[in-house]
Order: sequence, then structure tokens, then C-alpha cells
Amino acid sequence: MSSLDKYDCAILAALQADATLSIAALSEKVGLSSTPCWKRVRRLEEEGYIEARVSIINRQKVGLPVTVFVSVRTGEHDEKWLNTFAAAVVDLPEVQEFHRMSGDVDYLLKVVTTDIDGYDRFYKKLIKTAKLAGVSSAFSMEQIKSTTALPLELISHGVNA
Repeated sequence: MSSLDKYDCAILAALQADATLSIAALSEKVGLSSTPCWKRVRRLEEEGYIEARVSIINRQKVGLPVTVFVSVRTGEHDEKWLNTFAAAVVDLPEVQEFHRMSGDVDYLLKVVTTDIDGYDRFYKKLIKTAKLAGVSSAFSMEQIKSTTALPLELISHGVNA
């Protein structure tokens, strides 16, 4: 991977805010002509800086208003157990994020669902995936901030900071 310069970061920031921008609109926004801008976007995609372009759906409007953070502890810490557990969890559509953690919790899941009954159905599927030592659930009462945008201003991008 090459390092990012100020134009690359500007392109990434603009696309994080609106992935539907045309090359013409994007190039105007970042101060490049269309062809160099398009070549940079293509390179950023090829090098894996841009993984996907997606639409963010309103969870409440589609009937998935409940977010639950699920802490999982296990007594098993071998690769075979992890592979089995990870494959099963990845296949659960309610799981939005799945992290292996340090500290007292082994795994943390971010789950979205319809309601308490929906979470109970998810929980019953989860405990069938592998031997677990404990599962603790924390229901989000209010989402105060949610973003998919990375703080690109925190990185050095080939210019003097």
C-alpha cells in the first residue's frame, strides 16, 4: 500500500460522507480534474482503502430498533473452538459487529433486532453455536452518536503535519 496524500484523504472523506458523488462532483469537491480524481478513486479501490460503497438504512424505519451489546465469555481458547464459534456467529444476520476482546470479556457482539422477543430468539441461536461460559447482554437505551466515517484528520498523509 502506498501512503495517502491530502488529495487521497479528501477523496476518502468526501466518499465517506456521500458515496453517490459523481466523479465530476467529487473532483470539484477535492480540487482535482476529473481524470486524475477518477484514477485516484480506482487506485484507492484496488489498494483496499475503499472496501465497499453502501447505503445506510434507517433501522427504526425498517423495524429493527433494538441494539444489544452482547459480551461472551468462554473457557475454550483453542483455534478449533474459535473457528467453530466465529463461523457460526458470522452467519447470524442480527450480528452487525463481532470483536475478539482483551480483558474479562472474550468476545463482544453488536446485535440489532426487532424487540425483546427478537433478542431472545437470537440468544437461543447464539448459545447453540458453541460451548460458552457466560453471555451478558446490555440493551442500548439511546444511540447518541453513530458514524461510519473514519477520523481521517488524525492520520499523517504525506504532508508536513
